[in-house]
Amino acid sequence: MASHGGTKAILAALFANAGLAVAKFVGYLITGSSSMLAEAVHSVADTCNQGLLLFAGKRAKRAATPEHPFGYGRDRYFYSFVVALLLFSLGSVFALYEGIHKLEGAEPLTSPLVAVVILVIGIGLESYSFRTAIVESRPLKGDGTWWQFIRQSKVPELPVVLLEDLGALVGLFLALAGVGLSVLTGNPVFDALGTISIGVLLGVIAIILIVEMKSLLIGEGAMAPVLTTITDELTRGDVLRVLHIRTQYVGPEELLVAAKIALTPGLPVEGVARAIDDAEGRVRAAVPDARLMYLEPDLDRSAVGTPTDRSPSTS
Repeated sequence: MASHGGTKAILAALFANAGLAVAKFVGYLITGSSSMLAEAVHSVADTCNQGLLLFAGKRAKRAATPEHPFGYGRDRYFYSFVVALLLFSLGSVFALYEGIHKLEGAEPLTSPLVAVVILVIGIGLESYSFRTAIVESRPLKGDGTWWQFIRQSKVPELPVVLLEDLGALVGLFLALAGVGLSVLTGNPVFDALGTISIGVLLGVIAIILIVEMKSLLIGEGAMAPVLTTITDELTRGDVLRVLHIRTQYVGPEELLVAAKIALTPGLPVEGVARAIDDAEGRVRAAVPDARLMYLEPDLDRSAVGTPTDRSPSTS
């Protein structure tokens, strides 16, 4: 799906969640545990989410059309946003509803050992899926923190899978704690409290994803280090200065760069064309994501004391 290997993490999460969904529903039917039911619905939501991410990857590969001249790369942002909404509605809201409903009429669990076994197996499977997502994400994360990676990554699938797997893993521990305390104390209220905790956890994760995916959908520019690299590569040879620059990601690995550049005065038309071609080549060599570039040649009027373009050099 993504050139950085997101497919492996998505597939690992897909198979883990699909199997766990079936096991958790069976566990709920046997035990009556609301925590188990909340986790089962959570796994169904996650399975659907991973399917959507794979579907988005195929949609994004469609060729550009006159109606969509920059292609369909943002499909991956849109479907990641839908994933966040599903996580909130199917995961968080349902778990909160089920937990509150269980508090109103708590019933003792039956065969709680079945729930414990399923949850422990689930922790093992989710740990494998989470580890796969971490391994796939580490090359993109670089030296930054994981929180910075989630906030700044332009590849939406890996942050989504990372947070989903983290939520699933923590949710399993909460469900295990709820079932375990209910068995030890004989009070099924703990199972309901575990369900509510799962709902709150999924709600927080969903809101984080909604905010981040919304930002990508609206359009984000290159981060400061990348923008500096682009500017440095432009200002060589016959390019004296970057007068104005704007950048925007039109897809996870496709950056649009538009800039007005000051060229050496007196260049012939052939020299202007060559200077622009050379500048584009330098930028693409340093920043491969800069696939779309539009450079407008101009003169540095400030050098002769006349007004110049005072637009800020921002992304």
